Amino acid sequence: MLHNKVCLVTGASKGIGLAIVKKFAENGAIVYANVRNESSLNSELTELQNNFSNIKISYFDVVAEQEVKNAILDIKKNEGRLDVLVNNAGVVSYELLGLLNFDKLQQMLNVNVVSVIRLIQLASRLMTRQNSGSIINISSIVGVKGVKGQLAYSATKGAVNTITLSASKELAENKIRVNAIAPGMVATERLKTIMDDKFSDRVNDIGFKRLAEPEEIADTCLYLASDLSKYVTGQIIGVDGSTIL
Repeated sequence: MLHNKVCLVTGASKGIGLAIVKKFAENGAIVYANVRNESSLNSELTELQNNFSNIKISYFDVVAEQEVKNAILDIKKNEGRLDVLVNNAGVVSYELLGLLNFDKLQQMLNVNVVSVIRLIQLASRLMTRQNSGSIINISSIVGVKGVKGQLAYSATKGAVNTITLSASKELAENKIRVNAIAPGMVATERLKTIMDDKFSDRVNDIGFKRLAEPEEIADTCLYLASDLSKYVTGQIIGVDGSTIL
């Protein structure tokens, strides 16, 4: 479905990002898998790269402006194009309003919002020359519905949603599609640990009575990256198993 499409996936070392890289590689894409630095490269991504010659590691910190620019320039130099950008890198915190840590809030704004805008800006310049491209932003159900105890994180993901809507309108004339995926609770190692410690009963808030698998988010990414969605833009697609917040 993605034969020879050049894709960049941020935050690719684990969880949803790793699942997206695997799904794209299995479907024939040339995948640039972003990790912050060599110390962030884990055995799972290394093993995946060993199994797929079409996976390339792209080292850069999404909040470091020059590193991001260099990464996009490297893709342009090596491939001559960029067909798909997946803005997956993100950070999260769990804090009630009265206990907000503003240092954490600033970090989330930098990673979850500013870096997304920067990557869209740089990627769209390359895509405009091609008159084609798909940009996929990983949002969250809390950015659509809000949730108690995650005001700051919800705010950043709400921003991702409005970025998606505005960018889709601005880039449509260049045939660049911009969409977002808003997952519910996903069975990443981080979330499973938190749920076991504090929120074990939250699975009862999910209509399907289970967490989503990262691969199920990757499936929706595959659809948005492929030509099956060539007339789809400006959409926030919920993948939440009927979650009640």
